[in-house]
Amino acid sequence: MPYLTIATRNANKTRELSAILGPDWIVEDLTARPDLPEPDETGATFEENAIIKAVAASQAIPGLVLADDSGLEVDLLGGAPGVRSARYAGPKATDQQNRARLLDELARLNHAAEEPVTARFHCVIAVAENGSTLETFSGAVDGRIVLVEAGAGGFGYDPLFIPDGWRQTFAELDPATKNTLSHRARAMEQFIQWLSRREPAGDIAT
Repeated sequence: MPYLTIATRNANKTRELSAILGPDWIVEDLTARPDLPEPDETGATFEENAIIKAVAASQAIPGLVLADDSGLEVDLLGGAPGVRSARYAGPKATDQQNRARLLDELARLNHAAEEPVTARFHCVIAVAENGSTLETFSGAVDGRIVLVEAGAGGFGYDPLFIPDGWRQTFAELDPATKNTLSHRARAMEQFIQWLSRREPAGDIAT
């Protein structure tokens, strides 16, 4: 059975990536490795930060290590919060605090409610082994921001984001549906295709 380490301690992210991969995978994250420090995410792009996290963890963990860096880009805010999505309201901000700041920033612009606030979720996945980057994969999903939170599922900015072609926010969609649409799912699809072409295939097996 293939085995993969996810370089995160975010249980929501681990759960979502595991669901995308499916039940035939063994997926672990860094929860059981408190000895590994969190690397400073000093990159200016999602790709740079994903590489930082994947490489750092792969120096201490054998086999393939995958790291995801993702966020919300709101056109009206010039692409913010972008790479600072998880820290938009401060270094230790909660999801609720980040969403509140986003809504405050939009309110400050006095945006006309009838005009859609276009945005996208963007994800870059980096794969590393033995301290070296092997490949990166990018996925995005376009949509719009709603000014009132809707839905109790998902995490992060999901209650504020409606993907194009849908009427529900990511937080209102059931997880299986979201996992066919999301930025993370699109990047993971490329990762899975890359694995299927990689030789020797046994490198990912336990």
